[in-house]
Amino acid sequence: MSDTHAQTVAYVRDTMTEQREPPLSQTGAYKWILGNMLSTPLNVILTIGSLWVIWSVLSHVLPWAVLGIWNADSLSACRAIRTEIYGADASVACWAVISERWPQLLFGFYPPEGYWRPVLAFALFIAAIAPILFASLPRKMLWLTVASPFVMFWLIWGGTVWAPICIALGFVIGWAAIRVAGPRIGALGSILLAILVPVLYWVVIAGPLASGLSAILPIGLDQVASRDMGGFMLALIIGIAGIVLSLPLGIVLALGRQSDLFLINKVSVIFIEVIRGVPLIVWLFTASLLLNYFLPPGTNFDLMLRVIIMVTLFSSAYIAEVVRGGLAALPKGQYEAGAALGLDYWKSMRLVVLPQALKISIPGIVNTFIGLFKDTTLVVFIGLLDPIGLSNAIRASTEWNGIYWELFVFIGLCFFIFCFSMGRYSLFLEKKLRREHR
Repeated sequence: MSDTHAQTVAYVRDTMTEQREPPLSQTGAYKWILGNMLSTPLNVILTIGSLWVIWSVLSHVLPWAVLGIWNADSLSACRAIRTEIYGADASVACWAVISERWPQLLFGFYPPEGYWRPVLAFALFIAAIAPILFASLPRKMLWLTVASPFVMFWLIWGGTVWAPICIALGFVIGWAAIRVAGPRIGALGSILLAILVPVLYWVVIAGPLASGLSAILPIGLDQVASRDMGGFMLALIIGIAGIVLSLPLGIVLALGRQSDLFLINKVSVIFIEVIRGVPLIVWLFTASLLLNYFLPPGTNFDLMLRVIIMVTLFSSAYIAEVVRGGLAALPKGQYEAGAALGLDYWKSMRLVVLPQALKISIPGIVNTFIGLFKDTTLVVFIGLLDPIGLSNAIRASTEWNGIYWELFVFIGLCFFIFCFSMGRYSLFLEKKLRREHR
């Protein structure tokens, strides 16, 4: 039997061969190109067509952008320099408008000597939001997260330091009221108490208290009016405020829409459907024009604050539907698991249901945030000078009348950086949560 077997086997290796690199066609860029761009005749045609389109665009855009002129004080001076260096028919960008007017595009008409204040405020915001976005950072930084909204408000708008301190004190009073009376009045009563007590304090006590403390110990910064703010600073203020405020409100609305309590359910449904059924520009006009008719005579309600409120309400309605989709996607057993553990409604939502629903809803929530940030450009229609409004003002000046693409490319690039960053963080968070729940 062994002789027969030996005759049928041509060769038996008795030693291991040395390890070799994989073939070129099975690794690296060659494999990727072959598998994704040249795998079928149709893909070959589409690849060649796409490369031709890319080359056609870049061959015109790159020379225009790279050969641009950076040092000039007007469009006519830009054209004179272009004619002298490249010829009268050359197509080159006049980036001098950016180097000349970038403070206006970024800060609007904010006082130049105070540029450090919004820069410091947004740096503080990045440091404050970091422990929320990245769980590896120390939890002690959450104190900075809690304090940052009040410090940022004081840095950007200025005025007495006691105003944001007195406003922050209202949240402390509301928390103390819940701690004292909450166990005796139930969950719904605690929510009403947490709203009513701070609002009464802010309406009746906060203003006189801040004025009295300011008279005793005047500490503050030069006050800057909202009408002096513009450019990307305005877009960031409205966008950040809308994003931060609309997420918790949207979650509450989503829970209210799923509530078994008739009144809470119907109020949430009506609010969501009415807000979503009307374009944002209409709500902005409502905030700008109609809201004053419902206020007492002589009331001065800051326009930017009205816009932030409307943007927040508009975004919260969309986030509510995104979160409701996440809640509906969870199996019924997850709700039953919270009840089986003996948890009440709020603990079950906080510990079991909402973490899973929000994980499912991350793409939709971030998409809503990106749309909200881009929609801040609509405030140009109610008189606020966002980057688009400032570009119109710059182009209306005698020095830069007739310039277009350079301003819009710069504005588009800035918006792209912010929106792309939000999208990349969304992907990072999704991959992180996917790894942690395997």
